[in-house]
Amino acid sequence: MKQWLEQFFKQRSLFTAAVMTTALLSVTGCKPQTGQSLQTEQPSPIQQTTLTITAKQLKPYSQRPIEDEVFYFVLPDRFYNGNTANDQGDINIPISYGGFEPSNPMAYHGGDLKGLTEKLDYIEQLGVTSIWLTPILRNQAVQGDISGYHGYWVLDFTEIDPHLGSNDDLKQLIAQAHQRNIKIFFDIITNHTADVVKYKECHGEDGTGWSESGEPCPYISLAEMAEGKRYHTVIQKGNENLKTPSWLNEPVHYHNQGDSTFEGENSLNGDFFGLDDLNTESPDVVTGMIAIYKNIISEFKPDGFRIDTVKHVNIEFWQQFVPALKAHATEQGIENFFMFGEVYSGDPKELSKFTNQGKLPSVLDFGLQSALYQTLIEEKSGSVFANLFAQDTLYPDANQLLNFTGNHDMGRFAYLLKRSNKFSQQEIIVRLKLASAISFFVRGVPVIYYGDEQGFVGTGDNHQARQDMMSSKVNAYNRQTLLMTDATTADNNFDQAHPLFKYHAELASVYHQHPTLKRAQQKLLFTNSESGLVVLEKSDKNGIYLIAFNTANNQKTTELALDSSYQLIYQSTPLASENLLNNNTLTLPPLTLAIFKAK
Repeated sequence: MKQWLEQFFKQRSLFTAAVMTTALLSVTGCKPQTGQSLQTEQPSPIQQTTLTITAKQLKPYSQRPIEDEVFYFVLPDRFYNGNTANDQGDINIPISYGGFEPSNPMAYHGGDLKGLTEKLDYIEQLGVTSIWLTPILRNQAVQGDISGYHGYWVLDFTEIDPHLGSNDDLKQLIAQAHQRNIKIFFDIITNHTADVVKYKECHGEDGTGWSESGEPCPYISLAEMAEGKRYHTVIQKGNENLKTPSWLNEPVHYHNQGDSTFEGENSLNGDFFGLDDLNTESPDVVTGMIAIYKNIISEFKPDGFRIDTVKHVNIEFWQQFVPALKAHATEQGIENFFMFGEVYSGDPKELSKFTNQGKLPSVLDFGLQSALYQTLIEEKSGSVFANLFAQDTLYPDANQLLNFTGNHDMGRFAYLLKRSNKFSQQEIIVRLKLASAISFFVRGVPVIYYGDEQGFVGTGDNHQARQDMMSSKVNAYNRQTLLMTDATTADNNFDQAHPLFKYHAELASVYHQHPTLKRAQQKLLFTNSESGLVVLEKSDKNGIYLIAFNTANNQKTTELALDSSYQLIYQSTPLASENLLNNNTLTLPPLTLAIFKAK
């Protein structure tokens, strides 16, 4: 392993997918226009060059199905500050003012929608076609010693949080993204609103206590409620009309049963870290939430929604909510409007329940993330993937699952690798790159978590995984060693020459060039309980492809029953001298992924 790593790190990063396209453009002087699709024959892997394919070279955004997307998931507050005048929010709205402490990892840092708009060129060059924003509606600015920079404490469902800008700023971001053929997805919440409704028994007669900063408020079960046990609600004086629309201010629309421990019935009915848990079983709440998000669609025309805390809402709610919003988006002329949910579970049976019974088009694939963790961190065999993929038939279409390696809640994959204390810095890099490649090329739609392309690692989950892309003032962030760079988070980290930026752009470019890799049904050709080697086949009218990856520390070889000869079109950590597939014998170096196309 050490010898192989040394060989890899001595070689420059090579891209194997586009020399013929580059040569053609050079000879003809032509450039692909927005709306044109690139589909090219691939060169020998020895002839290698770099061509970044961006969204402008793909189908128009309104016509693209979800399988064509490469997502970039970003917290606007942590990205770039385009307007320092809004750092504190709106002084005329005291509940949404303040909380700006750029040295505090749990406070607002100043990033906003104008800043994101200014950096669209950077995101475009990464090969990204869709941007997913954490919630951007107006929040309660401060709760205890934490601010609402993340967006999940919504008070007003009709306007943008003033720390992030205005409704017009959002419309400008969407317009500028669409000019680049990039989609915008909103992160939305139906499970809860900001913590305004209090319980006298937990928060005092005046309701001044805070669940997240203090002791939890014990959950009262439905059985106990049937026997007459209740919390007595209280709203602090002056806070009676904080929420918009106005019906959200009435305690009757919430469960009011105390804090969730995320088990059993309280997972549905309990307050999520003290946040006011909506009674989504109520027809009035269903009607109200549908109206809220219909208005959002009508005003801003987003391209889709990511839906937060899906499994904490009763399934009957989704059966009404999802079809109503899909129909409304169609009425508004939004083609291919798409929704996917966060169901925080690695079990495909639980995940798929919400795509079947719940009518959600898709979910984030926590099952794949778990498989990446088990194989690349716990070093289990490739049979983990066999078990996962065997359950793909549970979904309406596994190609529409959203693949990711880490996120703002669980932490970055680089951090999960580092936390294990098993791997050197070089091994962390190689394993991180393989995880990213797998997330791109197995069935599903890839998601890049902002900062991963700049070598961000982090020191934990939640606030410790939400570093600043702009120059940071957080000492705990700035002390961290980033991967493959001498920069720190004290610098602006928008380096398009960063090896991991170039690597993710390469992955995206390969993904964009080969429709079969996105849409064809996947077939497992090989793996076993002894090996880290996994071989998949994807085939359709555009060709037959093999995707092979090796999560083991040593080289793996297997015989395959193939009807065609193949040529290598991509290797995640290329060694140009390797003859990987010869006479149906596949030999794959450790911790690499390779893609072959039938000649």
